[in-house]
Amino acid sequence: MKTKFDKDYKLMTVTHVKESGKPVAEAARELDLSPNALHRWINKFSKHGNNAFPGSGHLPEADEELRRLRKEIMDLREENAILKKAVA
Repeated sequence: MKTKFDKDYKLMTVTHVKESGKPVAEAARELDLSPNALHRWINKFSKHGNNAFPGSGHLPEADEELRRLRKEIMDLREENAILKKAVA
């Protein structure tokens, strides 16, 4: 079964690993985590800072904006196609 960890736990864990200076594999063993998962958390934190873990179903702000714009483009293309058919 896949365990879910909340944002606060992930942030606390990443901060602890960075401050301790321990290798990720050692810290993962101590925390009973997968080293791969811990590496992913560290990479996300390095890239996005405190916005790294938006939560289930939530996208980072930039990705949410991209999703919204793509949907708007699809809607406009559909509307454009309908108008072209009406004119023809």
